[in-house]
Amino acid sequence: MCPMRFLLVFFSAILAGYMAWKSVRASSETNDNVFDEDSSVNKQESSIIKMAQSGFWGFVDMASGKYLWRNLNQIKQDAKVKSS
Repeated sequence: MCPMRFLLVFFSAILAGYMAWKSVRASSETNDNVFDEDSSVNKQESSIIKMAQSGFWGFVDMASGKYLWRNLNQIKQDAKVKSS
């Protein structure tokens, strides 16, 4: 096997992890603004479950290439809007 393949897989995993971490942090920051300091334990547990589900589906999207495809399409649409 080509050693370059291992490097590509390694860097792809690092990039996917970074993007997943960034999206989970962004979603947790918006969830933190919704809840008050007096929120119950049930709300916190449901927030943690939602973050875990979001992270899982983000990982699945990145592994399948859907995340990259969606972002590339968004960049193309933004470029069309700016050029208009």
